[in-house]
Amino acid sequence: MYSSCLSNVGCLSYLDYSKYDLVHKVFDTMRKRDVVAWNTMVSWYVKTERYVEAIRLFRLVMKMGIKPSPVSFVNVFPAFSSVGDFKNADVLYGMLVKMGSEYVNDLFVVSSVIFMFAELGHIDFARKVFDHCLEKNTEIWNTMIGGYVQNNLLIEGIDLFLKAVETEQTVLDNVTFLSVLTAVSQLQCLDLAQQLHAFVIKNLAVFPLMITNAIIVMYSRCNSVHTSFEVFEKMVERDVVSWNTMISAFVQNGMDDEGLMLVYEMQKQGFAIDSVTVTALLSAASNLRSQEIGKQTYAYLLRHGIQFEGMDGYLIDMYAKCGLIRLSQRIFERSNVNNRDQATWNAMIAGYTQHGLVEEAFVTFRQMLEKNVMPNAVTLATILPACNPVGNIDLGKQLHGVSIRLLLDKNIFVSTSLVDMYSKSGSINYAENVFTNLPDKNSVTYTTMILAYGQHGMGERALSLFHSMKKSGIEPDAITFIAVLSACSHSGLVDEGLQIFESMEKDFKIQPSTPHYCCVTDMLGRVGRVVEAYEFVKQLGEAGNVLEIWGSLLGACRLHEHVELGEVVAKKLLEMEKTGNITGYHVLFSNIYAEEGNWVNVDKVRREMREKGLQKEVGSSWIDIGGSVARFTSKDQDHPHSDKIYEMLTGLAMEMKKSDRSPPINP
Repeated sequence: MYSSCLSNVGCLSYLDYSKYDLVHKVFDTMRKRDVVAWNTMVSWYVKTERYVEAIRLFRLVMKMGIKPSPVSFVNVFPAFSSVGDFKNADVLYGMLVKMGSEYVNDLFVVSSVIFMFAELGHIDFARKVFDHCLEKNTEIWNTMIGGYVQNNLLIEGIDLFLKAVETEQTVLDNVTFLSVLTAVSQLQCLDLAQQLHAFVIKNLAVFPLMITNAIIVMYSRCNSVHTSFEVFEKMVERDVVSWNTMISAFVQNGMDDEGLMLVYEMQKQGFAIDSVTVTALLSAASNLRSQEIGKQTYAYLLRHGIQFEGMDGYLIDMYAKCGLIRLSQRIFERSNVNNRDQATWNAMIAGYTQHGLVEEAFVTFRQMLEKNVMPNAVTLATILPACNPVGNIDLGKQLHGVSIRLLLDKNIFVSTSLVDMYSKSGSINYAENVFTNLPDKNSVTYTTMILAYGQHGMGERALSLFHSMKKSGIEPDAITFIAVLSACSHSGLVDEGLQIFESMEKDFKIQPSTPHYCCVTDMLGRVGRVVEAYEFVKQLGEAGNVLEIWGSLLGACRLHEHVELGEVVAKKLLEMEKTGNITGYHVLFSNIYAEEGNWVNVDKVRREMREKGLQKEVGSSWIDIGGSVARFTSKDQDHPHSDKIYEMLTGLAMEMKKSDRSPPINP
């Protein structure tokens, strides 16, 4: 009685059972304990997540010579899977087999054994038990299919589902459909999703909410969010899960505005926002870089006292992406340092890295290690880009060593970040080695390596890798084309680059965008085909009215001394002045006149800049000394040791004059 009543009480794992375990107290008062009493006690320990005690009690039963019943095994199997003890689980199953056919053929026992081995990750053992079962009911089929899905053996799970369909005696239920819908969702195969949807419609007279919600998720994961919404709109009845599922589908597919509108509609329909809705709202605010939505969502959280696991991580990430890194920092510092999970540390490190706060990123990473929080693939993929701004390859190598020790160096996200880090640190050979030794590559990995080759002027290798990528069956995306076109531009491979540009829409059905047009313009301009570049930009029409495209063209005019065309391009840029900051283009135009010796027009351009309050952004440089990065700008007075630095520079200048080694001054 106590066991069944207390099993419905929430937060059982937080109770102090040494004081309040009424079930155990009743058990202790029993004079005669039969196998049912022992089974109840074992079950109670499992329900309250005291798995070691459950196993200990089962062993005691065996030691006392009490014959276990099939239920005894059903109750204790979850304890072995929960503690991850495969060796003793296998021994236990052997004991079960010795007990005879009454035990081995008990359908509840078979289902429990399959579930235990699947939980332990030994799906082959689970399948053997399944195959040896002569009479399979719906639960056994469901457990085996669910085991495959749980172990990410999705094709095997779907194959078994098809066998269940072919077996006329098998009755498929909601659990069967949920498992196979999950498998298709994870495979992200739209054709298969549509076939399964049709099969479900034919075989279910009434659609339970959980099935419809799963179908919405499936289409969303298959990049068919519009179909998800069609299913959602046709629902006669919706619960809060339905609304949250559709809102999350919109946000995860980049349709943040639609997700926000659906939240508004959800509230109008009388459904309360919960932690799942809030998670979607914070993700939408992050994607849109909307401070207003982020702040409103956080205020709603505070007003309604909503808390959920990982909340701090979501808030830190949202504020960082909205440009409010100090608010992220405040939330991070406010959280209990001993209770921060991996996601919270990762979010703060990512925020610092995104904002160029390299020192803070590494300090936070060190604190994470000091608190014995183990870095994961996300941590390393997040911290590695922090090595790039300071060009510190030693830090990058240390992080590479950490990834090897943690067996994360072959992780596709970590390895891609390593390729990027080594490339930007000037070590293209290291980048190439990481890429070559990676067993699994995706489009992002290939794109990163192609970009690395391009940045190092190795256009031929970039082209070769691009063609290898296609041969390996990995489809290039829009960013891959930016990388390879940029590589062609930097290496003067114009004809090859133009051919690839033409193939984008023709062969890969990818619509070119501004970055691709910039690459082609730059490609033509670099080799002196400036007029051709100008004609290319003009024929783009409205799509070509972008500062970056015309700015690239102006740079080509300066490089190849096309002064008259430069004036035409500069005039076009001035017409576009309201669309963005063109300070750099003013300076570039001024330099064209300066190189021609036209000082009157130089003064005119510079005067216009002063009148408009335009000021060129000051460049900066840095140096790493003893693990500390010192940053400098022209005429810097903010550095704490600027007085000593300028004193040293003056002394060096004096020494150079004395030794007659002063640098030449261009007139």
